[in-house]
Amino acid sequence: KKLCVKAAKEHSIPEDLNKVLENKVMETVLGLSYVKLSVVEMTCLGDADSEGIVSKSVSSHSDLIPGVYEGGLKIWECTFDLMDYFSEAEIEFTNKTVLDLGCGAGLLGIIALQGEAARVHFQDYNSTVIDEITLPNVVANCASEGRRMGSGKDRKSSSPPSKRPRKADGSPDVLKRCRFFSGEWSQVSQLLLNSSKPCSKYDIILTSETIYNPDYYSALHDTLAQLLDRNGRVYLASKVHYFGVGGGIYLFEKFIEEKNVFRTSMVKTIDQGLQRCIMEIAFK
Repeated sequence: KKLCVKAAKEHSIPEDLNKVLENKVMETVLGLSYVKLSVVEMTCLGDADSEGIVSKSVSSHSDLIPGVYEGGLKIWECTFDLMDYFSEAEIEFTNKTVLDLGCGAGLLGIIALQGEAARVHFQDYNSTVIDEITLPNVVANCASEGRRMGSGKDRKSSSPPSKRPRKADGSPDVLKRCRFFSGEWSQVSQLLLNSSKPCSKYDIILTSETIYNPDYYSALHDTLAQLLDRNGRVYLASKVHYFGVGGGIYLFEKFIEEKNVFRTSMVKTIDQGLQRCIMEIAFK
């Protein structure tokens, strides 16, 4: 199948961080702030959504429109599985370079920042998602709470949702450790590898619910092979099967085995509701 190739671009972090949080209403989950989506849907009409993904998603009642919108406006449940796994397995982010691939809300990358990662890069297919969701979430969690950016071990004591628009207090050093990219995976890989700012490979790549469509497996596999450090690890969270789209964890595992580049191991299975898994991927 011919897939739409969406050009990659890097998103600059505005000087005035209050602009990033303008008109945003934040809620909290597991102690992390995130943009209230219904407010984004109301405010994100016209220029703010140059791709038109908000209106298309709302009008089609769909969380996925292949090649147009790839689900980044919504926080998918496997994200929380991966966050739990970080705590249980005591995944160490200190001084690591981390990529949150298909980041959406960016919660996984934010956890890595709280774990003192040296650098965290965020990628989503849609530029609107980066500008209206990911970047505001990173600013809300990092800017006003620079003093509180610890290990994130106290996340479970989630405070009640705050519905007030947030203000960013000063320019935090945390954001100097971040870069933000949108576009299709192969294009983002090329941008990173050919960038004037040389980019070292990633120690850890985090990705959640990105293997729903088998048409994307080749691009994802190549991206991981190009960007992962020789001794790096990928942590991938997924449902066992995606009904209606055809992808799933065992299909992707088989795809990886046939390529013979990586070894995989299932490090956690979650049986509540639709069965879900966390897979660790490393070079052979």
